Amino acid sequence: MTTCRALVTCPYFPRTSTPNSKKSSRIHAGNSGSTCRVLCSTSTPELPTTTTEKVGNDIPLTGSAYDFYRATKSLTQKALSSPKKVTLVRHGYSTWNEESRVQGSSNLSVLTEKGVMQAERCRKAIEEIHFDQCFASPISRAKSTAEVIWQGREQPLVFLDSLKEAHLYFLEGMKNEDAKRIYPKEYTTWREDPANFCVDGVYPLEKLWERAREAWKEILLSPGDHFLVVTHKSILRALICTALGLGPERFRSIDVNNGGLSVFSINKQGEAMLKSLNMTAHMYTDHIYHY
Repeated sequence: MTTCRALVTCPYFPRTSTPNSKKSSRIHAGNSGSTCRVLCSTSTPELPTTTTEKVGNDIPLTGSAYDFYRATKSLTQKALSSPKKVTLVRHGYSTWNEESRVQGSSNLSVLTEKGVMQAERCRKAIEEIHFDQCFASPISRAKSTAEVIWQGREQPLVFLDSLKEAHLYFLEGMKNEDAKRIYPKEYTTWREDPANFCVDGVYPLEKLWERAREAWKEILLSPGDHFLVVTHKSILRALICTALGLGPERFRSIDVNNGGLSVFSINKQGEAMLKSLNMTAHMYTDHIYHY
C-alpha cells in the first residue's frame, strides 16, 4: 500500500505525537505546530480520468468550487460558440397594473408615468454594462420599456413573438374582482392552480412553456455574449422555470417586480445558472450594477 502526502497550513492545529503507523490515514504536526502533513491510503478508487483532465485544464473557479459542467439540462441541445450572459427585465408599471386588470397578451395596457420612470431607472442602473443585443416582447408595455432602456445604444431592438405574454382568453382586460365574480371557477384555477387552467382544451401555461423554450434558443443562438431581454411577468416566470428545469406547476413559486432584473450565466453546453433574481435596488436608489 502506498500513501500520498499533502502539506497544508494549520495555524491552530495542536502539537501531537506521531499516531500509530498502522492506520491508513495519519496526521503529523511539525515542530512549530504551523503545518500538518496528511497521509492518505490509495485503497480508495482513483478519480475517473475525465475528472482528472478537467482539474488539469485550468477551468476557472467560482469561489472555491469549479464551474458547473453537465450539471443541468441544455436549453439549446447544441453547443454554443461561447458562454453567454442574459439579463431579464420585467416591463414598467402599466395602466392595467394600476387598474388591477388581467393583462395577458392584450396590447391595450400601456406604461404609466411611474412605469416610464421605472424604465429610466433600469436604463441608468445598467448603462455601464455592455450588451450585444436587446430582445423584447412586441406588446406595447414591454416594447415601450425596452425603447427607454435601450436608448442611446447602437444596435436595433429585436422583437420576438416568443416573448409575448400568456394568452388568457376571456379574462383579459377584466378587473380581477369582476373576473372572480363572473368566472369564479376559471379565475380561481388561474390564481390557485394555474398549471391546470384550461380554456377549450388549451392549457395556456403549456403553451407558455413551449414559447419560453423557443425564446431561449432564439436568444442564445444569436451572435454575441451578453443579451438584454425585456418582457412580461408570466413569460419571465416561464423563462426562469424552464432554465431551472421546473414545470408549469411551479409557476407561482417565482415573482418578479416591475423593473426587476434577473441574471443568468449560460455555459457553452447551453446549461443555465441563475446568478441573481429580481434585483430591485435601482428602483429605490441610484444603484449602478456591474456584473
